[in-house]
Amino acid sequence: MNPNPISKPLSKAQLISIHDLVDEIGKRQLQDFGQINSDIKPDGTLITECDRWSDKTIVQGLATIARGEGVLSEEGNKSIPSSSEYWVVDPLDGTTNFAAGIPYWAISIARFTNGQPETALLDIPALKKRILAIRGKGVWLNNKPLKPESRLQKNSDCISLCSRSIKVLQVKPEQTFPGKIRLLGVSSLNMTSVAIGQTIAALEATPKIWDIAAAWLILEELNCLINWLETNPKDIRPGTDLTSVNFPLLTASSKDQLNKMLPWANALIENS
Repeated sequence: MNPNPISKPLSKAQLISIHDLVDEIGKRQLQDFGQINSDIKPDGTLITECDRWSDKTIVQGLATIARGEGVLSEEGNKSIPSSSEYWVVDPLDGTTNFAAGIPYWAISIARFTNGQPETALLDIPALKKRILAIRGKGVWLNNKPLKPESRLQKNSDCISLCSRSIKVLQVKPEQTFPGKIRLLGVSSLNMTSVAIGQTIAALEATPKIWDIAAAWLILEELNCLINWLETNPKDIRPGTDLTSVNFPLLTASSKDQLNKMLPWANALIENS
């Protein structure tokens, strides 16, 4: 766990209110799941009316729960707020799965302080799973604590790739990939799969800050390694517009796994 001090931790009442807010969002998403039309955003990704509603409802809810703390969200303001504490939100990570009726998407909410995630909540409505992480205190799955040693006991040999990092197989066709490939279609869950032992590594080619915010803290609290392949999100400053900024990364469950995957990750970046 990361021992860095927390300047203004959330109160118990605030945490309860955030859980209630996510309950509300998840209920609506389950109602719309697989039954709602999608549109295409300028960047080519999908969006549904449920994305928009979820984003608006979360932003409004946080304004009441944590007054004065700014919010950066995928469907709203995309600049780093000037407040010392702020929130990064992906209201529906995995819209393509959601719209297609594939029960694998997530609600991702993270509170940042000192430029790093301090509290993170990642909810998977269709699977009834919720992960909470608090810097320096640990990670819980459905209120049960997760430990690094439980992850290491699973002996997985799977590696998660995103739809854009799959092209790494074409970059090094003469070499055998060091694991069984999994594509989950949800950036936050690709990364979190490493933290909970479903995979041993994950390579994300073009994640945005809202994709990585909650998973970042979950990974660190469970002693997983993160290698930022280009831009380190710790270096971003208030006011920075992150609309077009990617944070490609490699995360792994151990130093050995990281070293095995790093040549592939570097090759992906060099050929992108």
